[in-house]
Amino acid sequence: MSRRRFIALSLAAVLALSGALYLSAQRNLQRDLRGALLLPSLAGELSTVTAVSLRRGGAVPTVTLHATDGHWTVAERADYPADVSTLRKLLLALSDAKIVEEKTANPASFSIIGVEDPSSTNVTGTEISFTARDGKHAVIVGKAIGAGNFARRVGENTSYSVEPGITFETEPGHWIESKLIDISAAGIQSVQVKPATGTGYSIRHRSAAGANAATANAAGGGDFILDGVPAGRKAADPAVLAPAPSMLSALTAEDVSPSTGIDFSRADVATVSMAEGNVITLTGAASGDKHWIQVQASKDPALSAKAAGRAFEIASYRFDAIFRPVEQLLVPKPAPPAANKLSPTKRPVLAPKP
Repeated sequence: MSRRRFIALSLAAVLALSGALYLSAQRNLQRDLRGALLLPSLAGELSTVTAVSLRRGGAVPTVTLHATDGHWTVAERADYPADVSTLRKLLLALSDAKIVEEKTANPASFSIIGVEDPSSTNVTGTEISFTARDGKHAVIVGKAIGAGNFARRVGENTSYSVEPGITFETEPGHWIESKLIDISAAGIQSVQVKPATGTGYSIRHRSAAGANAATANAAGGGDFILDGVPAGRKAADPAVLAPAPSMLSALTAEDVSPSTGIDFSRADVATVSMAEGNVITLTGAASGDKHWIQVQASKDPALSAKAAGRAFEIASYRFDAIFRPVEQLLVPKPAPPAANKLSPTKRPVLAPKP
């Protein structure tokens, strides 16, 4: 064998061995990545997280949650209390997310899977940042794939598919503590409604009506009677008069706003008196397709403090149950008589044809 041929064969062998080692390293790398945690330090730092933000389609976060004196609040909702269970669900999803496989590292392809810069317009991914004892971390959660999502750690070019899926909302209203009032209708003694327009009225439990019960406009035996029946009308059955079981039971807020941001100049007012002496005043106004209330409670300092200076969006059907118009509490008016039909023996005379 010539010296030149020997050198060529040796170089070929070295190249083949290098290629084999490279491919083996890549296979080992993929094996090492599969099942690895996307955010390996988060599981041990969950209890030390003090701030979380979500950002999509802009330079500033759309949602900012932070803990002050152990209480989580939503910055975009004037530091209204946050729903801690929703926050914990997100953090657990992030800490449980495991890498399925490595995806593109080409920034030009990031938009295809939704892990591009969240400052861009029309993005589909969301940057989630959190601050813990070990520092600040951020990840971009992209489009869904299978049972998970695409994701990319901020500051890195490599993207991954991860499982299980990470779901969340980017509107601040979804992060507020939704529980507002939970009062059983059984404890309601009276409800006085003063609508912005129309006739006001009050309904009273018979046990609270006292001597006036005999003179009240009642439809018969039952627990509630109606004051303020218009002339010529009759009150509906007491079962209709009674407050709906869901009137103030498990009443939740869909969003919250400074009360100065809602026009309450022409509002309905419902004053609800409870058996134990608490009086809850609800002021309601519709704005577009949204329904807002203000809340005051005479003997519930926690509720009063929570509601001070704030307006709450509630579902329209809950709004309607609180501010019922008096017409719903009256016996319906009789239907107008039908127009007289022509007698078969008195048919109209038709003009003769020309």
